[in-house]
Amino acid sequence: MSAVEAAEQAATRPTNYFYQGDWPGGDYTFFQTAWIVDDLFAAMRRWTTVYGVGPFLVLPKRSQLVDYRGEEIELEIQLAVSQSGPVQLELIQQFSDRPSVYREIFGDRPGGFHHVCTISKAFEETKAHYESLGYPSIARIKGPMKVEYFDTFKDFGHITELAEYSPEFFGAHVRNAEICKTWDGTDPIRMLTRGGYRLPES
Repeated sequence: MSAVEAAEQAATRPTNYFYQGDWPGGDYTFFQTAWIVDDLFAAMRRWTTVYGVGPFLVLPKRSQLVDYRGEEIELEIQLAVSQSGPVQLELIQQFSDRPSVYREIFGDRPGGFHHVCTISKAFEETKAHYESLGYPSIARIKGPMKVEYFDTFKDFGHITELAEYSPEFFGAHVRNAEICKTWDGTDPIRMLTRGGYRLPES
């Protein structure tokens, strides 16, 4: 292949500077890394501009019940995901002004790298494994699917999220990854709707 042909071939690929390896195939362990941000839309624009990651798929702002350190609290959050190679990138903004699993490791900082997430077909066994090693569950999302956060901060500098496998949940993330894999650079921020997506108003 000539240099010209190689350049033409490279030009047809999505521009993704953050990760340049192969795309995921089959099952994998850590599928997500997550950041807490104080301005979701500004953060998405920075990721796209600096690292070439996109598009970001934005879920509507929602209220979420969480059992956090023995107390049931309601949090208003909004999140967005994109894909970089085999890893999903999640950005989370919390609007509720109260302590939570999304706030506790940052002190006076507005946010930063927060957790890695793994999907497990053996949720209870994996949970028991973490807890037996001294990493207690500190938060549980209340809903139809099991999702918990474990306090691994002392040894790893981040929280660990555990999500229960289901074909629907896993399939949704595979579809999101495919959207990002074939991204041509258009509409880098996409507000998800029932029929597809719309662009942000500003």
